[in-house]
Amino acid sequence: MTDAPRILLYTDAPVFGGAEAALGILLRELDRGLDIAVAGVDTEVVERVASQRPGTPVHLLPAARTKRDASNFGGTLVRLRALRPLIFQANLPVPSAARYALAAAVLVRGVRTMAVEHLPYPLEGALQIRFKRFTSRRLAAHVAVGHRVARDVESFVGLPQGSVQAIHNGVPDLELEPTTRPGDRLVVGSVGRLDRQKGLDVLLRAFVDVPEARLVLVGDGDERGSLESLTAELGLSERVHFAGWSDEPRRALTSFDIFVLPSRFEGFPLAIVEAMLARLPVVATDVGSVREAVADGDTGLLVPPEEPNALAMALRALLNDAERRAAFGARGRERALVFSPAAMARAYERLYQEILR
Repeated sequence: MTDAPRILLYTDAPVFGGAEAALGILLRELDRGLDIAVAGVDTEVVERVASQRPGTPVHLLPAARTKRDASNFGGTLVRLRALRPLIFQANLPVPSAARYALAAAVLVRGVRTMAVEHLPYPLEGALQIRFKRFTSRRLAAHVAVGHRVARDVESFVGLPQGSVQAIHNGVPDLELEPTTRPGDRLVVGSVGRLDRQKGLDVLLRAFVDVPEARLVLVGDGDERGSLESLTAELGLSERVHFAGWSDEPRRALTSFDIFVLPSRFEGFPLAIVEAMLARLPVVATDVGSVREAVADGDTGLLVPPEEPNALAMALRALLNDAERRAAFGARGRERALVFSPAAMARAYERLYQEILR
């Protein structure tokens, strides 16, 4: 690409999660001719994102995430005026993220401002909605990680239909070193934060009616204690294993027979695409843009959220049919290869060219 623009990728996330992982994948895959820097408010997060493309400059901006930080708005505005990128791209793990940074960016002359929505859910209060509308209507581009996510954001914020476009997250296809299977039972597994959003309490209640399998949960989070207590209360302690945090969570996929994601709400989860790349059939809740990855009845089974009976039935249907599991896994891998980092990066590059015209 000629006349490489200066692009500032921004995140105000205080911890590194799926949205930040997606941002790092994008940074690594974008055209090397582009002049890109990473900015944010947390040193560890910013440096971890930037590490995906060695030599990428990093900038720490004043923390302005909540009303308590509003006094830092002026400092953010000053820094953005000094940096003056041609494109300011804010990565939003939740709809209310980066709102002060976005407000500052739209006030800097000559900066094309973008927002990328990862997780749709209603904003709290009229003030947050008005603030979101103010920035959203002044964006050069408004992106979501899936078509359903885009429509949900438009609905929650009150934006014109079609004003938010979709670019799916890309997931690298990795050769996974096998890990040990836990015991002789078939294994149902999930990878991710132990957080109420992920609906793991619903999964545990469903698992009471799935006696033929073992459940492995890879990850950690604030809900671990309550989930362990519920496991004991339901009499599942011998069949449920909390594997804890892992530096290589994708390796655990090699020990699963089925991947499950029982979330209450989602965007376009990387974990599902990772599982499909590993040839695993998927059972998931039909939330967010999950359906855009999982073809119900072809690569996996989709069930409503908050319904343990439906979840148990779907798991049992696949656990009792090895041929169907294998067919779902094979077709799932073919489908997942479409969601590549290269495809994501080329879509963003086309968008950059469009808004710089």
